[in-house]
Amino acid sequence: MKLARIHSTAVLAVMALATACNRESTDSSSGDEPTIGIDVPRTDSDFWNSYAHYLKKDIRTSDIDALPVTNSQNDVTLLAANVQVLQTTGNAEAIIMAPQDSAAIASTLDTLSAAKVPVVSVDTRPDTGDVYMVVRADNRAYGTKACEFLGEQLGGEGKVAEFQGALDSINGSDRSEAFAQCMKGKFPKIKVFELPTDWKDDIASAKLQSLLTQHPDLNGIYMQAGGVFLQPTMTLLEQKGLLKPAGEKGHITIVSNDGIPQELDAIRDGHIDATISQPADLYAKYAMYYAKAAAEGRTFEPGPTDHDSTIIKLPNGLEDQLPAPLVTKDNVDDKSLWGNSLHR
Repeated sequence: MKLARIHSTAVLAVMALATACNRESTDSSSGDEPTIGIDVPRTDSDFWNSYAHYLKKDIRTSDIDALPVTNSQNDVTLLAANVQVLQTTGNAEAIIMAPQDSAAIASTLDTLSAAKVPVVSVDTRPDTGDVYMVVRADNRAYGTKACEFLGEQLGGEGKVAEFQGALDSINGSDRSEAFAQCMKGKFPKIKVFELPTDWKDDIASAKLQSLLTQHPDLNGIYMQAGGVFLQPTMTLLEQKGLLKPAGEKGHITIVSNDGIPQELDAIRDGHIDATISQPADLYAKYAMYYAKAAAEGRTFEPGPTDHDSTIIKLPNGLEDQLPAPLVTKDNVDDKSLWGNSLHR
């Protein structure tokens, strides 16, 4: 059934691309805009839906010929099928993707490299396989910032639940490893309960419920993806009478990652204490920028950029590490935060 679904999706994508290409061939007057293929990774996360919103907005203002955007639904096999369609039917000159399984995408990257189609990877860094540019924030810094905030808020003592993302992904492993290293080194009196979730909200909720039964004195939570975990966590804590505002006795200190509008509202309400704003807007903007540059044959070198980030060298390409600020009640209303400007 799974293979049939993927085949059907790919066929529909081919039909859509054929229609789009026919339309562009008649409507376009210049014909010199590079053709870019884009796959979004999933629609079950508020963060990734925000990223898709910015992509749609940037496509309208960028000097590119964007093929119809595909959605791989958190399935690396479907991603490979989508990319094949974008490459062979859409004649994409560069591909933007966000592979959720950073190891399994290697063969697809090898195929694209052999065809001389450059790849921009958003948010995730493929383990192997050539990439033109990874557009990402420093995910180890996410884990360290979350640890330092929680440790200071808890006075260096307590019990913390950590909703870990998929540990076979570079983001999940980076955040988890940095969080663990920081806690062990700076706050050894805090007991951390590592809860692998595979980025799934139902797993996180079930594991938190079980943990609260065993440890009702839990006083901290680190959510590695607010776009996935925020709502089920708030719902569960409210059901148990534990959703107490910051400053009130019994409040559970919560720090998250993503920076979606719902997290910012939760900070204002005192339900969570902080988040690290993962730049959905800049991910879309610079993914488009680098894909266009790749199609045009431009190259980049490691070092500081003109947009407040740093390009680093990887074994298999380059990575532009975009800024991701910590957001608390002190700066939650900052208009520069994308979560405050996203149309809701």
